[in-house]
Amino acid sequence: MSLWQDFLTNDGKVIHKWVHYFPIYEKHFAWYRNKSLTFLEIGVFKGGSMQMWQRYFGPFARIVGIDIDETCKSHQAPGIFVRIGDQSDEGFLQSVIDEFGVPDIVVDDGSHRMNDVYSTFQFLYPKMPKNGVYLVEDLHTAYWDEYGGGLDEPTSFVNRAKNFIDSLNADHTRGAVPPDFVTRGTFSINFYDSVIVFEKGEVWRKEAPRTGHDTARGTVDDAISSLKGTVKGTIKGLKL
Repeated sequence: MSLWQDFLTNDGKVIHKWVHYFPIYEKHFAWYRNKSLTFLEIGVFKGGSMQMWQRYFGPFARIVGIDIDETCKSHQAPGIFVRIGDQSDEGFLQSVIDEFGVPDIVVDDGSHRMNDVYSTFQFLYPKMPKNGVYLVEDLHTAYWDEYGGGLDEPTSFVNRAKNFIDSLNADHTRGAVPPDFVTRGTFSINFYDSVIVFEKGEVWRKEAPRTGHDTARGTVDDAISSLKGTVKGTIKGLKL
């Protein structure tokens, strides 16, 4: 069953998601289904999405949710864990890592405040494994003043992520952009409506080899080879 079908047929706890998120989830998360992984969701809300993730990823997934609301502890279940704390508190985040390990996937559906989103990303993303996925959603708040955003606000996460594009390509800037954790640990950055997805990856081989034959040269070589074969055949015939 797809996540979208799961959402439409959900009769359990409340799940609150924008409909266009579901193809994004499927695109970036499908590889992890039925594998052993740690999935971290920042923002528990009513607990329904954690149940959805557990159904989607399968029995080997450890689903961990964090929230500042103490009542969210009630959403714990076998394979689903909830820890209470502030997403911008590095000490708290480290305690979650110490307990459950570094997450393979992070979905930030927390406070949606720019300072929180950025500080959480700065702390967690460099620690993730090389095939990890870090997804930040509800980034329409990056354009809202009350969340620390704004179209021309340099500290909005969208604008910071625009700079990450240069970091991703730092090795090609001839020294204009120094390499950083994004350069060395990112395969791709994907922008969607209200969502940015970072796919980890160690792109250590940056070279452009050439294989095959140049078309024109290959034609000449083939013609010469054919001519040689014809001449040899003629000479052999004359000898007979």
